Amino acid sequence: MVLRVGLLVGRERSFPDALIAEVARRDAGVVVSYAELDITSIDRPPAYDVLVDRISHEVTCYQPVLKLAALHGTRVVNNPFWRIADDKLFGTALAARLGVRVPKTVVLPSKSYVEGVSSETLCNLRFPLDWQGAARELGFPMFIKPHWGGGFRDVYRVSSLEELWRAYDRTGTLTMIAQEAIPWSQYVRCIVIGKEHVLPALWDPRLGHFDRYVRASETMPPLEPALLARCVEDARTLCGALGYDMNTVELAIRDGVPYAIDFMNSAPDFDITSLGPEHFKWTVEKMADLVIKLAHEGPPKPAMSFKDVMR
Repeated sequence: MVLRVGLLVGRERSFPDALIAEVARRDAGVVVSYAELDITSIDRPPAYDVLVDRISHEVTCYQPVLKLAALHGTRVVNNPFWRIADDKLFGTALAARLGVRVPKTVVLPSKSYVEGVSSETLCNLRFPLDWQGAARELGFPMFIKPHWGGGFRDVYRVSSLEELWRAYDRTGTLTMIAQEAIPWSQYVRCIVIGKEHVLPALWDPRLGHFDRYVRASETMPPLEPALLARCVEDARTLCGALGYDMNTVELAIRDGVPYAIDFMNSAPDFDITSLGPEHFKWTVEKMADLVIKLAHEGPPKPAMSFKDVMR
């Protein structure tokens, strides 16, 4: 019996097409294709052994379908129960509890609220907010970014209370976090597949999108072996705790210590023009290993509780 892997994607083509070809080349009894979804009944989930989700963060109507598929035994990458529950404040706090260094971080009440929310509704919020206290704790410059979200949207670097307030006034109903800025000498991005396989690389966010991997060695010194090992260890720790089988973990190196900056990328950029040929080849091969393994393993053991379904 041929096992089926479905890919949920957006506009990307280089990675999914390469994964389809790589799995077909191995002739391992597994077929990968673009998934097809329709109106979905609770007793007729999509007929796939594995689903690789790279777009439900934007096409949110896929999220309940993925959870339904997981309930019926489909292996979903990344686990939809874990991923949808994540947020940046919790993730940062979890990282700190696990011994991974992170920037000082606070969560901000929203600037505005949906219609019908009044001052009475907000009676638990203290006014005026302690902006001066937050500034003393984090220092300037600092970054404010959405509690949920990605793609560097609605992210602001601010250098004073006045800049902070101006940026905050533009955030609307978004819930934002504020983080201290970490001045760094090196910046590392780790591609992590299957929670275990880690490819660390210098990555320069100051460069243009397509140069961040390929030209980073021109702008930063190489990583010493001990520091490289620490980055790999931190990436594994974070992905193991968060349950991500497909992720990228970004670490800023300050005074020889890695700080986890961005590590909840459930649909990381795997395009060949971004990764470059060598990183792309490694990523495709490791993802092929993962989906073939999950397809042959089959459904997890029957769940005894909702908590078990989420594992």
